[in-house]
Amino acid sequence: MSTNPDYFSAFSRAKLRREDGIIEVTLHTDGGPLQWKTAAHREYERLFHAIAKDRDNRVVILTGCGPDFSGPEASTVGSNHLGKRTFDEWDEFRSGGKDLLMNLLDIEVPIVAAVNGPARRHAEIPLLSDIVLASETALFQDSAHFVNDVVPGDGMHVIMPLLLGLNRGRHFLYTGREIHAHEAHALGLVAEVLPQDQVLERAWAVARELAKHRDVVLKNTRLAVTQLLKIQLLDVLEYGLNLEALAAISAQESELR
Repeated sequence: MSTNPDYFSAFSRAKLRREDGIIEVTLHTDGGPLQWKTAAHREYERLFHAIAKDRDNRVVILTGCGPDFSGPEASTVGSNHLGKRTFDEWDEFRSGGKDLLMNLLDIEVPIVAAVNGPARRHAEIPLLSDIVLASETALFQDSAHFVNDVVPGDGMHVIMPLLLGLNRGRHFLYTGREIHAHEAHALGLVAEVLPQDQVLERAWAVARELAKHRDVVLKNTRLAVTQLLKIQLLDVLEYGLNLEALAAISAQESELR
């Protein structure tokens, strides 16, 4: 089997390594914690697609770099650019927002998340994994949307109410509250909470247990347990993305009046 396909070195914001069919994907920015920006969004659309198409991948481990999984905590200053886009840029936003999550769910093998620290931006990405392991330092937050006058329409509006329950999920989105690791475990968001220096090691142990199964069992189980998520996203993801765009465009128009 190929151990180093070309795409392993094609991404500046992801470090990839594979051992015995288990691919470890470390999301990062310049070798440190992931700082979420448009460029990262575009790169991870392609990354997830490449992983999905590589049949040598039998289990995926998804983790971050350093003390945080993803950030930084968003602010209204960082969100003001949302309305300042052309039509073509908004069309790319809609298409890319859909592809990011659908390409992730199109990976037809189990995904184990090792959440090494706070996930303040796009927390839905690790939470969409089949098995979520969290560091004691981890937390989950939607810092980028409603609390900064942005509609949470890029998938958070689907995934968080689905995972937390409708009322608790809506509260999470409206308030921007932090859910820390042990509370996340009690709420069913994560399967295990571990010391930070043990979470990735535990992810590898879990991945090796999964990899003992036949390829067809790994693939078909992943397909079975993600189908509901795909249906939910196909139904309302683009609707949410369009609502997010309309609200951002209205802010730009208000500035011009």
